Amino acid sequence: MGRDEREVLRIAEQFETEGIIESVSAHGNGHINDTYLVTCRASDGYKRYILQRINHEIFKKPREVMENVLGVTEFLQGKIAENGGDPERETMHVVPAKDKAPCRKQEDGTYWRMYRFIENATSYDAVKEPKDFYESALAFGHFQKMLADYPAKELFETIPDFHNTVKRFDAFKKAVKEDVMHRAAGVQGEIRFILDREKDCHAICDLLAAGEIPLRVTHNDTKLNNIMIDNETGKGICIIDLDTVMPGSALYDFGDAIRFGACTGAEDEPDLSKISCDLELFEVYTKGYIEGCGGALTQTEIRMLPMGAKVITLEQGIRFLTDYLEGDHYYKTERPGQNLDRTRTQLKMVKDMEEKWGEMERIVENCGEIRA
Repeated sequence: MGRDEREVLRIAEQFETEGIIESVSAHGNGHINDTYLVTCRASDGYKRYILQRINHEIFKKPREVMENVLGVTEFLQGKIAENGGDPERETMHVVPAKDKAPCRKQEDGTYWRMYRFIENATSYDAVKEPKDFYESALAFGHFQKMLADYPAKELFETIPDFHNTVKRFDAFKKAVKEDVMHRAAGVQGEIRFILDREKDCHAICDLLAAGEIPLRVTHNDTKLNNIMIDNETGKGICIIDLDTVMPGSALYDFGDAIRFGACTGAEDEPDLSKISCDLELFEVYTKGYIEGCGGALTQTEIRMLPMGAKVITLEQGIRFLTDYLEGDHYYKTERPGQNLDRTRTQLKMVKDMEEKWGEMERIVENCGEIRA
């Protein structure tokens, strides 16, 4: 379980669960927060809950994280009810602590929170077939549509400058200059590739700064496993893992989904011949995302979707190479050179996108019915 069962039980008892707690067990395979399934026996049957330790090494201000989560989920509950949906299953519900707080700080300095468990639904780690990718796009697009009129500026930045590609680029140049691990000489090709694309790093940031695309509520981790899929219908019903919900651009969410989901190989694949951007999956996701957004995106946002995919992929390559140059202190590595392999897959994806740019633009134009 990772922690003593009695300790986890003691923490679970600090929240307003229904019934008597009968068991706790480790749940899921997330890399950031510690997650447990809590089962309670109530008068009308069993109730289950998700108990999580918020990783305060990454999320420095857990209470601000929970303010974001509460604001967004309560807003979504209202929207879902207005649309005739089921707010009990279609968004997350925070279970308050017995002192009514949305999270509880323990004696050891850790922060914990609880959610209702969504029954009869499953999250999947990988895309098994194109329709799974389409359903994830539809779900994240619908998430964006429902939050289109949420005041994004009121949200805290739970990780400041998370997708500020300009600052990521500046941090990369600093890492190259300082070269604390004496690794720069062996990656001159990768360094030059990134330096040649400085202009791309400004693309989304400059549009936001100029007000040419709107500031929106963004999820910032648009992987398939952050969607609960209904066991009966196979449809995405609920977006989970809202810790990185922040103000940003819809291009971030679209781009990260393509970066991860449309790549033909593993993120740390050493054989770059296996890495490319699958245009069929790009089209499937683009269609689903635009459809899910239901008219919420502006024409400029739709037109910029290929650039969103390219910029976020380039940004992730920059982050991996920066960490490699600084000594692999941010991303967990299981073998020497893993961050460098991760860098190279991202840069190969960027290069492949550039070679397919005209096709990507045509796909977006066809899916989005862009007006001249």
